[in-house]
Amino acid sequence: MKIITLNTWGGRAGKEELLSFLRKNADDTDIFCLQEIWSAPYEHLEGANAGGVEIKHQDIMVYGMQEIHNALPNFSYYFHPHNQDNYGLMMLIRGDMDVSDAGDIFVHKYSGFVPEGDVGHHARNVQYVSLRHEGSKLTVMNFHGLWNGKGKIDSEDRINQSQKIIDFIRTFDGKVILCGDFNLLLDTQSIKMFEDAGLRNLIREYKITSTRSSLYSKSEKFADYIFVSNSVEVRDFQVINTEVSDHLPLSIEIK
Repeated sequence: MKIITLNTWGGRAGKEELLSFLRKNADDTDIFCLQEIWSAPYEHLEGANAGGVEIKHQDIMVYGMQEIHNALPNFSYYFHPHNQDNYGLMMLIRGDMDVSDAGDIFVHKYSGFVPEGDVGHHARNVQYVSLRHEGSKLTVMNFHGLWNGKGKIDSEDRINQSQKIIDFIRTFDGKVILCGDFNLLLDTQSIKMFEDAGLRNLIREYKITSTRSSLYSKSEKFADYIFVSNSVEVRDFQVINTEVSDHLPLSIEIK
């Protein structure tokens, strides 16, 4: 089974480039975990700051959910917003896979929370899909961690966020994979908490030095992670060098 996770940057690096990447990898990928997905425009937020970046609808795939689903017709899709109704997390699951459960849980703020000032201070959730495969259960979780405008270091909110995710993971039996854009540096306590909870950090294990593309100019090159429970047999792990976002896609192949 192969899983790819990617913060799409709202398609700002180019819609056709992003869709082409997804189509190209659809033949041998079973699950896509995507962050920064829009399903409709927020016209009242044109020009507002979101994560320190001005919202310009002409640069964004404001119907990204629909366009990505249309590009991958053999996949079922699950969309769970964390900022009002139109922006959040998307998972695509190959149509022949046995999905037993799907949903989300908020780990920072709450559903419906409306931030003041920068829109990037919105709530955060974890999206999950549980699968049955050859008699075993696998739960894949898709996540985009909170942004606070103060870098990717520890904060009380981030520590609490990590603990809520860990507590949620412990409610599942079987194998677990947690992936996405955590907005955290590698050597933070907020990341170490997952390792202390018994998850393997593949970014650390494979000695990855950056998960950002050349479209990202800042010095903090860590953001994206894949964690797996010890019972997951990893056959391959890669950071894919492609310019379809300011993040690089992560790919994992498991038995």
